[in-house]
Amino acid sequence: MSMQAGELWLANIPFTSGMASKIRPVLILWLDGLDAVVAVVTSANPRSITDVALVDWQAAGLRLASTVRLSRLDCLEQSLLFRKLGVLSATDSLAIKIAWDLHLKPQF
Repeated sequence: MSMQAGELWLANIPFTSGMASKIRPVLILWLDGLDAVVAVVTSANPRSITDVALVDWQAAGLRLASTVRLSRLDCLEQSLLFRKLGVLSATDSLAIKIAWDLHLKPQF
């Protein structure tokens, strides 16, 4: 299963306790060996400057208007990503890159 940054996938995200998991859409930010660094995608409205509302969410394969939460990152084994939904549009990709460059910096 080939995946690339900028794609939206369904992932089986385990809870911290390891007792259960939740299936949710994620945006692949980059690949690192057998892992994928992803941002959570939610149907909730943006609530901070690191939340990016997707303009072309339907074309990206999402069922509902969606927001990428750049403040909610996970490093997942690629095997936990099980179905490709689609790819971000150029417009949405640019909006995410701008939000990342402006607002995501180490806090130490």
